[in-house]
Amino acid sequence: MQMKLYNRNANALLIDRVWMDEGKAFKVNIDGEPKLSQISDLQLDGGDSMYVFVRVYIDPTDVNNPVLVTDNLHFHTSNGATQTVHLEAYGQDVERIGKPGCKRTNKLFGMTFTADKPYLIFDTLDIQGTTTMKAGAKIYMHQGACIIAHGKVESQGTAENHVVLCGDRLDRLFEHVPYRFASGGWDGLYIADATQDMPRLPLPRTYTFSYTDILSGNVGLMCVSDRTNTTLSTLTMNGCRIHNHTAYGLYLYHVNAVVTNTEISNCALYCVYSEGGKHDFIHSTVASYFGYTNIRIQSTAKEATSAVYIDNLSKKQPETVVSFYNSIITGYLANQLVVATPIDRYYPGTFLGNYLKTDSLLFEHAADNVYWHASDTAEVFVNDFYKYKEYVYYDFHLDTISPAIGIGQEVSSIKALPGFDELPIETDYDGIDRLNERPDAGCYQHLP
Repeated sequence: MQMKLYNRNANALLIDRVWMDEGKAFKVNIDGEPKLSQISDLQLDGGDSMYVFVRVYIDPTDVNNPVLVTDNLHFHTSNGATQTVHLEAYGQDVERIGKPGCKRTNKLFGMTFTADKPYLIFDTLDIQGTTTMKAGAKIYMHQGACIIAHGKVESQGTAENHVVLCGDRLDRLFEHVPYRFASGGWDGLYIADATQDMPRLPLPRTYTFSYTDILSGNVGLMCVSDRTNTTLSTLTMNGCRIHNHTAYGLYLYHVNAVVTNTEISNCALYCVYSEGGKHDFIHSTVASYFGYTNIRIQSTAKEATSAVYIDNLSKKQPETVVSFYNSIITGYLANQLVVATPIDRYYPGTFLGNYLKTDSLLFEHAADNVYWHASDTAEVFVNDFYKYKEYVYYDFHLDTISPAIGIGQEVSSIKALPGFDELPIETDYDGIDRLNERPDAGCYQHLP
């Protein structure tokens, strides 16, 4: 961390001694001098300032809970005054996989991530078997690190204890901007569903994600299969958040998917890319506001792409049938939904009870949607613009006068659709009941 010493007086100030009580956990560098014992007669001119850089070193303790370390940093001036800065930091043991600066592929047969300690991953994890992420698991990924899963995947987060995958930079990019707000901190989570992989595992495979946050990488979740004419594997997501990626949020290729109560937001390319398979999105929010701020914190600019892209053009792949029910698709560009299909009116997907920022859909199964108009003045979300000076980050809960309030189809009517009877949509992402005849669109139900 860093701080500044200020001399708010007109005259110069002479610092003749700097010391710490313990001097074990914290290392301090003042004006380029790393040894406090060498600092004497350090002059700070009137109205001037100088940086103080502080690092903390916490020895592994082999305990699961965070460890608190404290110290006091004292400054004594030539006029006899002493000022003290209290230093306090938490540290925790982690399960390390790989080493910094040593990029390699670690091949594992099965992997279980628990909540006992956080994980710090430096390399590529190639998991040839079942990947399990227990509730509360925290997985910190170093720059360039990724996970490639070839078998069954179970992420078992709960509403109280999410599974979290994010970058390992916990410090700040700028004074007001944490590194977690910058995308590209790690590579991504990939599911490679190839027919030659793991022949002993049953096909099709299942990939289940509950209350899982995938944050600030290059790719959120990419699920890809090479199968074109066999029964496809199935991805199920509920209560998840895929946010802030330099490329794709959720990339689906030759796989079936059911996504409920999930936010997919702020990606430089498509938040959702669908090609090949049956993909159903129910009570989900897709919001494309990547880089929509007045500070440059991203390593790349937002591409002129829609939030959702559906490719149903190829004759050599499974038919792409993507449906949205009681959901939101929007962003700051003009058109946020592209469906590439030979003839619009014959597209088999359903769009029902949604708020959509796109031209009116001419599909046979598109009904009872609310469309954005350029003249609209009501805000959809609490905050779709990052105000860094005010410490106000994006918030895709619904604004009090959001046009997405009360436009959805009744939950019972959605669950009555074929295959939807077990959907967990009676409550929203936050656990709020959807009891109205016309619930709100998206993954967040608005509280009056």
